[in-house]
Amino acid sequence: MSIDGTTEPADLDLGAVLAALADPHRRQVIGDLVNDADGAARSCTSFGLALSKSTRSHHFKVLRDAGLVHQIDRGNRSEVTLRRRDLEQRFPGLLELIGRERRG
Repeated sequence: MSIDGTTEPADLDLGAVLAALADPHRRQVIGDLVNDADGAARSCTSFGLALSKSTRSHHFKVLRDAGLVHQIDRGNRSEVTLRRRDLEQRFPGLLELIGRERRG
């Protein structure tokens, strides 16, 4: 683990990543981030998930714990960014598949 608490790319676990992506809401978030510009930060409410705040928080925690996103707290809101480079390094092609699914 790095100094900032982020999982190193080599330590990303395929099982945890796939378990996180098994949920369609979480896959929607990742698909939207894949199709955004590299490094784009989005508020957690910008994904249009019709879920309670606590359920939304749970989904973002799962994504963060699996190493798919970085989450930055900005006072009364949070923003997430996709760990694109780390994920491409560890699981080449995975993000392309998710992005393609989201684009239809």
